Amino acid sequence: MAAGTAKKILIVEDEKEILDLVKMYLEKEGYRTCAALNGVDGLRQVKSEHPDLIILDLMLAEMDGLEVCKRIRTDPHTAMTPIIMLTAKAEESDMIVGLELGADDYVTKPFSPKALVARVKAMFRRVERKEEGPSRLLYGALAMDLLRHEVTASGREVPLTAKEFGLLEHLLRNPGRVLTRDVLLNVVWGYEYYGTTRTVDVHIRRLKQKIPLLNDAIVSVKSLGYKLKEL
Repeated sequence: MAAGTAKKILIVEDEKEILDLVKMYLEKEGYRTCAALNGVDGLRQVKSEHPDLIILDLMLAEMDGLEVCKRIRTDPHTAMTPIIMLTAKAEESDMIVGLELGADDYVTKPFSPKALVARVKAMFRRVERKEEGPSRLLYGALAMDLLRHEVTASGREVPLTAKEFGLLEHLLRNPGRVLTRDVLLNVVWGYEYYGTTRTVDVHIRRLKQKIPLLNDAIVSVKSLGYKLKEL
């Protein structure tokens, strides 16, 4: 990809050996990179460098990755920037906390740099893919503009992460159909995702928090998944 059009990736990682390794693999694939060794500098670079994607370590000095993620998601200018979180903690509870705060993907250490690059590529494909069919999906007072990657509820724009957007899009495209957690994981997260189906539940809950009109519209189907009621 040409230098001027290459995606920029911010790596926030306090272990310099890992940072340099990830940086090297990403640059070999043609991506531009910037880097930070602590949370405070990472947040500063999010604002100054305007990265297209952020690789964020959980355990950071000065400000941990969860706090950095929270601040990124609460700023309207960066709320939709994809975040892949890195951590040495493999417990599901840590993964859930990261997803609750808005991380789009989750990779546990030790990891293969090639596998991480594959996750990055998959993330960009999901964010940028040109969808066939209508460019605008409507559901009552909810409107999704696929070309602008925007969602509005009663005329008010709602900032969504890439995963939240993808999940809502699939629900809107399939009203009245029961969508299993496995199907949603495969469609929204992709075959390379290694997390649990609880990830879907976390994101459904976050969608309902951000868009209250979905509270009754998205119905949980016991032991299967979710369904968007037909209007």
